[in-house]
Amino acid sequence: MSKLAGKTALVTGASRGIGRATALALARDGAQVLVHYSRGEQEAAAVVAEIREAGGKAEKISADLAQPDGPHQLAQGVRAIIGGRLDVLVANAGISSSTSIQDTSVEDFDRLFAINVRAPFFLVQQLRPALCTGSSIVLLSSLVAHSSIGTLSAYAATKGAIDTLVKHFATALGEHGIRVNAVAPGVVPTDMSSFTKTEAGRNFAIGMQALKRMAQPDDIGAAISFLASDAARWITGETLHVDGGSKL
Repeated sequence: MSKLAGKTALVTGASRGIGRATALALARDGAQVLVHYSRGEQEAAAVVAEIREAGGKAEKISADLAQPDGPHQLAQGVRAIIGGRLDVLVANAGISSSTSIQDTSVEDFDRLFAINVRAPFFLVQQLRPALCTGSSIVLLSSLVAHSSIGTLSAYAATKGAIDTLVKHFATALGEHGIRVNAVAPGVVPTDMSSFTKTEAGRNFAIGMQALKRMAQPDDIGAAISFLASDAARWITGETLHVDGGSKL
């Protein structure tokens, strides 16, 4: 039997990159997946179609998590589709900004925290009644929360906040049998890491890793699916580094 058979899962930012890979991994493991998107409706529809063609269950759902009421609207839409039970929440949606401290604007800083921190916080708050004993929440941290790399100070601060929230969420929700963890990827060649499109960028990434290849979104999706499953039933409050041994 698939390890997530009969489970329902929401993956935010699931139309591309790590979110897409995670949605596909959860579906392969048997979960019904809600594929969240903000603007990439066609891409989200393609993910849903791929899951269904493989015999799985999926629906797409939209919400703008940059807006203050975005998490509330998304939670309302999720409950309308699945009813009163959500087994897996993967708060993957996020944005990045490679900007020096001097050039970072207040608007950019606030948008980073709105999407990367505020949205997952209130999504957990709003979906808490649908989470039950055995449910799993996975947040997305980053290598840059633990190491200084490039001009990513504001973005890194949002991921440091995620690592802190993991501890607080795990403590608060543990008495209800709900696990909360984070995954901290290293460099993954997605739209958020455009520098990996150049040979110099790829060489830089590989040069700081123990494993000498570029990561793929599937590498991260598989780790998230593991944390969501019963195989990780005694893991909570942790940030799992899935980075090929970066910056050891």
